Amino acid sequence: MKLLVPVKRVVDYNVKVRVKADGSGVETANVKMSMNPFDEIAVEEAVRLKEKGIAKEIVAVSCGPTVCQEQIRTALAMGADRGILVQHEGGLEPLAVAKLLKALVDKEKPDLVILGKQAIDDDMNATGQMLAALLGWAQGTYASKVEQADGGLKVTREIDGGLETVQLKLPAIVTTDLRLNEPRYASLPNIMKARKKPIETVTPADLGVDPAPRLSTLKVEEPPKRQAGKKVGSVQELVDKLRNEAKVI
Repeated sequence: MKLLVPVKRVVDYNVKVRVKADGSGVETANVKMSMNPFDEIAVEEAVRLKEKGIAKEIVAVSCGPTVCQEQIRTALAMGADRGILVQHEGGLEPLAVAKLLKALVDKEKPDLVILGKQAIDDDMNATGQMLAALLGWAQGTYASKVEQADGGLKVTREIDGGLETVQLKLPAIVTTDLRLNEPRYASLPNIMKARKKPIETVTPADLGVDPAPRLSTLKVEEPPKRQAGKKVGSVQELVDKLRNEAKVI
């Protein structure tokens, strides 16, 4: 089985996000960047499938500027075999990324695409589903467990009502949730080995995809600061404030 694992470069989850002074977006200059945590889980799951003998090759893919090679190298150090960078300097919306990934799927012919359920920068939660629609493939989203079964995959997914198990025929798309696994730390020897693993660079034009944005950002603002609480002296005063000031009862 051949696996394709997309990874996205995002602001590190430990960093406090700051809005640019002109309100045009989020500040990324001189800010620590890292692999999207959900994509890290996807890489870990792909490596585990390879360690079980289910997968034979793992291809890590990232779409964005040249610096995205850092996240590909991280995936290679975790256990991916080679990388592909779709180099593009502008912003990329989920639909554009899905189209780029579809073009790569047509080229690489993987049996499974496994990716994070969402990116922590925009929380769109759309790329995996869009890719499945474009390819016409089965999909198992919000996966908390992935098993090989009957020549395909059995995916346990998290839903509002609890857990749901779906049976997927290959080829398929799987998007990963937090409880699927605990990503490993790349060891120093593997980091050194990752430097020698190949990363192919292509452009959207090479793949025949127009990545032009369909949406425009009017303004980015920080959420309003939470107001200080108030102390009350009695239940009657509390009920009065909830009814007349907060107007929640």
